[in-house]
Amino acid sequence: MKIGIIVAMDKELRQLESLFTDGNVRVEKCGIGKVNAALGAQRMINEFHPDVIISSGCAGGNGDDIQVQDVVVSNELCYHDVYCGTAIDNSTQYGQVQGLPARYQADPKLLAIARQLATVNDQCTIHEGLIVTGDWFVDTKEKMRSIIEKFPEAKAVDMESCAIAQTCYINKVPFVSFRVISDIPLRDTDASQYHNFWDTIAENSFHITKTFIESLNQ
Repeated sequence: MKIGIIVAMDKELRQLESLFTDGNVRVEKCGIGKVNAALGAQRMINEFHPDVIISSGCAGGNGDDIQVQDVVVSNELCYHDVYCGTAIDNSTQYGQVQGLPARYQADPKLLAIARQLATVNDQCTIHEGLIVTGDWFVDTKEKMRSIIEKFPEAKAVDMESCAIAQTCYINKVPFVSFRVISDIPLRDTDASQYHNFWDTIAENSFHITKTFIESLNQ
C-alpha cells in the first residue's frame, strides 16, 4: 500500500520524516492554508499515486474533554470560513462549497482502524469528531467563539485538512486527518499554548500517526 502524508509546516515535516524510511510512505509539506493544501494534495496524487492520503500536523482543540497533545481523528470535515449564500440554491449549508458535499466523510475503513487504536493506545487520548478548516490562525478566544458558534460539535480547527479532503474526494482517494492538539484557544491567551507546544512538548507528539500507518500495513 502506498501512503501519502501531507503536513503544512517544516516543524511537522521534521517530526514525521524521521519516523518513516519505507519508500511506500511519502511525507510532503504543502505549506499553510487551503490553497497550498489543495495544491499539495493534487501534486501528491499526480506524482505518487497513493492508495491513501493522511493529513497530519497540529490543530487548535475544542471541548471540555480535549487536552494539549491529544489527537483528533476526523470522522467528517468542513470549512468554517466558506459561505456560498442562498441566491442560487437555498439548500447549501454554511461551510459548504456549492455543488460539493456539506461535509466530507473520512474513509470508513481508515476510521475503523483509528477507532481500534483509540481503544488500545496508551500514548495519548484519541478523539473522533468534526475538524473544521479555514484560512485563519486562531489566536484569540473571540475568533474561536465565532467558529464554535456555527460548529459547536467541532473537535479541532486547522488550516488545511478540509481542503485536502475536498481534493481527495474529487480524485476518489481515501482520506483521513490526524491532528495533534497544540493549543486550546478558549483557554489560551496570545497563542502562548501553541508556542509552548513547539518549544517544550512537540517531540514524539506525532508517533500516533506512525502507529496508525503500521496498522494499515498489517
